[in-house]
Amino acid sequence: MRDQEPGPAGRRLTTQEAAELLGVKPETVYAYVSRGHLSSRRAPGGRGSTFDAKEVETLARRNRRESAGGSGSGGELSVRTRLTFIDTDRYYFRGVDATELAARHSFEEVAEWLWTGRLHHGVTFAAPESSVTAARHAVDALPEHAGPTDRLRVAAIAAAAADPLRFDLSEEAVLGTARILIPTLVAALTRPGFAHRDEGSLAHRLWSRLSGRTPDEAGLRVLDRALALLVDHDLAASTLAVRVAASARAHAYAAVSAGLGVIEGPLHGAASGLAHKLIMEVLDQGDAGPVIAEELRAGRRIPGLGHRLYPGEDPRARVLFELLEDIPHSAPALAAARDIVATAARHTPLHANVDLALAVFTASSAMPSTAGETIFAVGRTAGWIAHALEEYGERPLRMRPSGHYTGPKPPQPLPE
Repeated sequence: MRDQEPGPAGRRLTTQEAAELLGVKPETVYAYVSRGHLSSRRAPGGRGSTFDAKEVETLARRNRRESAGGSGSGGELSVRTRLTFIDTDRYYFRGVDATELAARHSFEEVAEWLWTGRLHHGVTFAAPESSVTAARHAVDALPEHAGPTDRLRVAAIAAAAADPLRFDLSEEAVLGTARILIPTLVAALTRPGFAHRDEGSLAHRLWSRLSGRTPDEAGLRVLDRALALLVDHDLAASTLAVRVAASARAHAYAAVSAGLGVIEGPLHGAASGLAHKLIMEVLDQGDAGPVIAEELRAGRRIPGLGHRLYPGEDPRARVLFELLEDIPHSAPALAAARDIVATAARHTPLHANVDLALAVFTASSAMPSTAGETIFAVGRTAGWIAHALEEYGERPLRMRPSGHYTGPKPPQPLPE
């Protein structure tokens, strides 16, 4: 039965009623709340939450428009892709379970699979000295406070300038660019006082730029698995930016730069850094309760919880948590993450996402809070290349939606 409340707020719906109207499970309703699509209010007596009926009905109409697909009037842009399919609790790269693929193959092998649909066993990526030198010189000119994503963007631009063949958009040329660009980005992430490694797997080279601690086999396995799991995730905001750039026939370096320009936001690549800081605060205080309370009091979402595409636990988080359980020094951060999930569940029953798993890994590996964003960017670069390749095979400039003008009706008089 609906709660009737006087005043401008209008009638209120229970969680179950909201779920029925939206055609989703009750836990998905709370996921909408965490993403800011719905607002909730405690029911009288503190039993559950209630929702504004008008808000719920508006969201239901929007969901129906989106489910209709296509880019016609009132609908969202829909892009055909053969790369990644996301199901209820798992996702697939070219039809193959992504978590199983990452469990059996290195990041480089998974990247090659996404690019070509073929496995290249034992493949490693290496960059020519000219590309690395150009990238490092450009990055060294940045101020000390520049973040890792700043360094990656500058490195990509410098590597492009050093490549006279960058405008060749043939598949073979773009694949050659990809195999050079990714290790160039890693090589450009130099840090004073760190013993940088420039050979071996890409995960090993990246570790030497994220942590001063000597890596062990288990830690490198987690990092390589994280890179492979993060290669692609359908049309995330940064991936859409890459496809828009590729639609305009920007070269691969420029397309990747477009993606790097988007991930720095707190709702995308930087989310793991917020989760890292949350983990560290819980470890410092010994209890998630006051930390979560302060986040809620400030009106902030709890970082590391919930994902718009998964009603349950993010499969990427599940894999990484299982690996981290085998690393003894990860135990405190893992316990903090479990405390965060359990404490937040009293308010909003959301599951852990990959940002929280990355935060546990970086916090327990002597890495800075920005390390998760760096791991995300390096891994996702491979996916961006795959989407750029797909888009180069489509009609140019098709990513050109029409604007819906809502300004003053023309003609208006010239301003004085």
